Amino acid sequence: MGTVAMLQAAGIGTGDEVIVPAYGTPEIAEAVVRTGAAPIFADIDPDTYCIDPAQVAAGVTERTKAVVAVHRFGHRADIAQLREVGGRHGVLVLEHGESEKPYDQIVQRRAHAAYLSGRLSGVRTPLGHDAHTYQQYVVRVPGNGRPDRDAFARVLRDKGIECSVPVKTPVHRMPAFRRDVALPETERAADETLALPVDGHMSRRQLHRLAAHCNALGGLLQPAF
Repeated sequence: MGTVAMLQAAGIGTGDEVIVPAYGTPEIAEAVVRTGAAPIFADIDPDTYCIDPAQVAAGVTERTKAVVAVHRFGHRADIAQLREVGGRHGVLVLEHGESEKPYDQIVQRRAHAAYLSGRLSGVRTPLGHDAHTYQQYVVRVPGNGRPDRDAFARVLRDKGIECSVPVKTPVHRMPAFRRDVALPETERAADETLALPVDGHMSRRQLHRLAAHCNALGGLLQPAF
């Protein structure tokens, strides 16, 4: 079921509000608008990049009908806490998942992620847990914002290492959805995050090379932790 159909099936329509994350693509906010409802942006948990239940609770109004939880990078949103918030306020909790990789690929990605997390320095590695599927291996490059992360990425690309900025502009900063709202964790994540390769076909030598090049870039950073 598409996102618009999911919202419509939940009875979302004109005059309603739906709480959504701003960290990600505009797809969810666009779907909310297509139903006639208004997207309300909530901040994220800085460790999982998923919508923060406490921020959802703070954003509920009498017009709030639902919250859309988006699972991000292989982390799952805290659905239990969101449902507790929803139960207190009469708000539906809807889930928007990522397409899962085959199990053997997930096992290989976890192994590669564990290798990198044990060897990388100068960047903040992902919060590891048993349920993490590492759809993307996303690190934080601390410092003074985008120039540090972007310079880090440029050097890696010059070395032939594929990397990408997972969210360049939060949805609440896009022209179609611009809102004057304080989302500090969303802003920080957009400035600092970088997705490094952990594809199943990578060899141990490639992973070692990736870690070595990343660790050699410590001079670019001004650690914030």
